[in-house]
Amino acid sequence: MIHTTFKMLAGAAVFAAVAAGGAMAEATKPECLAGAKPGGGFDLTCRLAANALLATKQIAEPMAVTYMEGGVGAVAYNHVIGKRASDPNLITAASSGSALLIAQGKFGQYDESAVRWLGALGADYGVIVVAADSPYKTMADLVAAYKEDPASFAIAGGGAIGSQDWMKGSLIAKAAGKEPKEMRYVALEGGGAVLTALEGGHVKIGAGDAAEMGKHHVAGKVRILAVMSADRLPGELAEIPTAKESGFDIEWPVWRGYYVGKDVSDADYDWWVNAFQAMAKTPEFEKERQERGLFEFTMVGKEFDDRVKADVAKFKTLAKEAGL
Repeated sequence: MIHTTFKMLAGAAVFAAVAAGGAMAEATKPECLAGAKPGGGFDLTCRLAANALLATKQIAEPMAVTYMEGGVGAVAYNHVIGKRASDPNLITAASSGSALLIAQGKFGQYDESAVRWLGALGADYGVIVVAADSPYKTMADLVAAYKEDPASFAIAGGGAIGSQDWMKGSLIAKAAGKEPKEMRYVALEGGGAVLTALEGGHVKIGAGDAAEMGKHHVAGKVRILAVMSADRLPGELAEIPTAKESGFDIEWPVWRGYYVGKDVSDADYDWWVNAFQAMAKTPEFEKERQERGLFEFTMVGKEFDDRVKADVAKFKTLAKEAGL
């Protein structure tokens, strides 16, 4: 009788635990949604998670990568909120650019609290670039020259007004004591076009990212004046000072991360958090991250959720100050 009673109590405890929130279980049909066409940053972000989770045996089945372009992630964001808010198998790629667009109201009626932010697994960093033969050797040189004659300095970036590259350029204008909305900004289609414009002498300043611009700096085609990171970057870019070292309190990490639906259970959310944390400690993950040109930036769970919300608040202030 004692044995039977114990089994009954144990069963009741399990039932109570399940009723309280569900048992934490591996995603059975893991999927990553990229809010753009194949081949871009969201695709890269999904592939990083898909490959590393499988390589480190956090998932037993390969993760499907699906695509939903529109609004630089806005269509996917609204889809997850409206159609798949409780889907425990789905993670969706995001970036600091997503936070910037949310801050400007470009994701529609939904704000940063409409999803659960899961984690970031890597980052790139903003850089300020000039032509290889430019007379400006340091950020201080460039900002001083810009302050004297801002109209003669066209700044090129791979995105429209209000984009991440535009915001990086606006920080240069602000450092020179000038109005960002008055800067001569040239919106181009990606970093490759920015490099071409610099090399052709069509613009004097380029705003971009370290992973893309770094190889051209090493090859002597352009000169990176500063990286917008808290510390110097490793490897071939280690000799380039940070903007802060150069006297300018400017940072622009371009994190690559993920979110899940708002109604995903705590148990399922915690499973993803634990899987990300375990995966991020492995050499297999480090290899996958490095192959995608990303730098170390792992932030998971509540810490990341807090970071995204803080970024949105910061971007709202920056956008207001820039006159957007």
